[in-house]
Amino acid sequence: MPKPSVITPAPPGISLPYGMALTVTPTDERVEVLCLSGVLDTLAAGVFGQELEARVRRSRDTGRRLVLDLTGLRLVSAAALQVLDLATRNLATTPVLAVVGASHIRELLLLSPPAGLRTFPTLAAALASLPVTDRCPDGVAGDPHAREPQDAPPGRTALRQEVFGLRAKNRTGPIIGVAQGILRERYDLPDLDAAFGLLRDASQHLNVPLRILASAVVTAPRPRADGPWFPGRRHTPMPAMTLLGVGDSGRGDRRTVIESALDDVMTFTAADAAEIHLTDAALDGALVLEGHAGLDAAYHDQVALLTGPPAVAAQARAAGEPVFVPDIAADPVLGASAVGLAALAAGSGAVHALPALTADGSCMGVITVHQHRPGAWMNAAQRDALGALATDLAVWRSWYRRTVVLDALEHLHTQAKAPDPR
Repeated sequence: MPKPSVITPAPPGISLPYGMALTVTPTDERVEVLCLSGVLDTLAAGVFGQELEARVRRSRDTGRRLVLDLTGLRLVSAAALQVLDLATRNLATTPVLAVVGASHIRELLLLSPPAGLRTFPTLAAALASLPVTDRCPDGVAGDPHAREPQDAPPGRTALRQEVFGLRAKNRTGPIIGVAQGILRERYDLPDLDAAFGLLRDASQHLNVPLRILASAVVTAPRPRADGPWFPGRRHTPMPAMTLLGVGDSGRGDRRTVIESALDDVMTFTAADAAEIHLTDAALDGALVLEGHAGLDAAYHDQVALLTGPPAVAAQARAAGEPVFVPDIAADPVLGASAVGLAALAAGSGAVHALPALTADGSCMGVITVHQHRPGAWMNAAQRDALGALATDLAVWRSWYRRTVVLDALEHLHTQAKAPDPR
């Protein structure tokens, strides 16, 4: 399969604005996926328009159908809608396929639909709409929400996994780009590469994921000109946890804690699948998927970033209390939504979500468990165990943010202020 091309930096003559990420995936000789994420405002519309026109021309010349994956977009300006219309208005017979996630963006496109654009809720649905001769040889066919058969051709699975991976990168790219811009201005760095080097070094030194560190740079108060970033801060030991089976040496490692939490959740609740989301302040408290078990790629792509319902995790976060859906298929809202259909396709019949709350009621994340068969399955002891795990997760996350992440920020600040050895 051809390698995806990530337009960061943009092609010569094009400057990619902060807050926007654009990736091109040539899936084979017949289909190409153009992924966008972030904010497609008036400034970004010009960049997008140039790239889209080039891709439309190439599509015409090669016969390769173009798919726009817009699921990562948070905002689309009127100028961007005009760009879409101008670039596709002559493609009514072979329209560009657009995968649209956000309801407000879908409504904008429905109000004034470009003649050469067809919208779909999922990538699978877009690919399934193509005539057989236009689909990639291993493309998704039939029911767009059906589970991937166990004997599915490797190419089909690889294509979907690749596009899902690109979406994940596009979701984190804008935050990292904004953090680079902040660091470049703050420390008078020569370029964005130098800013990225600071982020990377601090990330590796304290073993803090790059996305988490970038989010902290964006949301933390500006440091003083002299001295440490957080003067007077005291290092506190990790509070004791009830059930979360992580030793002292592993509590500072994010991946170890999340994986241990997933194992414990599955063990104590007898769930068939589980997922853990944590909140991200740089995304206005949205839920970011940090770990999952027993769920397929199509489903966790749907729940990778949750800004609100109908996803059950988002419902639990908004309500500040557990949410239980005993029969996803029978639920009139969840069952008809893209995330509900993806859960059903992944084999889930019932789902239970519990927010991870600190003592003062702040939501640090959400634990969600799934059962194949509809109906309740946890007894009182299992529900109590899930509650204890959610409390442990909240306690750990609060400590991690004010200890490990702040250590990484202070290390970054110290390195940036150090005299250049040259």
